[in-house]
Amino acid sequence: MSKPAQYDHKGRPTVLHPYNVFLSLFLAGITMLFLALTASYIYTRIQMDIPPIHLPPLFIINTVILIASSYTMKMANDAYKADDTEKYIQSLIYTIVLSLIFMASQGVAWTLLFQNNIPIAYSTTASYLYVISFLHFAHVIAGIPFLVLFIRAAKTRMKDPVSVLVYFSDPEKKIKLKLLTSYWHFLDILWIYLVVFFYLNYLIS
Repeated sequence: MSKPAQYDHKGRPTVLHPYNVFLSLFLAGITMLFLALTASYIYTRIQMDIPPIHLPPLFIINTVILIASSYTMKMANDAYKADDTEKYIQSLIYTIVLSLIFMASQGVAWTLLFQNNIPIAYSTTASYLYVISFLHFAHVIAGIPFLVLFIRAAKTRMKDPVSVLVYFSDPEKKIKLKLLTSYWHFLDILWIYLVVFFYLNYLIS
């Protein structure tokens, strides 16, 4: 049997909810941006015969941290569905903490490149590496305020059993949380793609 359609509080199918459409277009735009940048990286490398940059191992560690933050977002969704207030808030806090750790660790990774005499002006490939990784970094920063808003709303509105029930039964809140989780998973997949891309470029140099 096919799964019945789900509707929001205004009777619109959730699949066609404006938030879903907006996020889909936004993620499509980000995807095209990074595909264009990585394609330009390859073209420039070949045309100018410039050696690729070897990523510090910390980029791999950062990948694990980002995957962990994606998992804690999934935990928040599961807790929301289970009406588990404590686990829901904790999972959102864990996601913020892991995201901040990722950002700090990425700052260290850039510092290691500088210490290895590879500043942004070292070569065209180095410039691409800094720009691409910083753009991803910026998108992680952009997601943190939304996490903070979710935590603030939960702590403000969930003060007794009735308000907890109202909060967890809010269809729009559920949609927003699902979309934010999708965004976080997208950043995770995008980062894995970028790390694999740069490592493959180094291996086939």
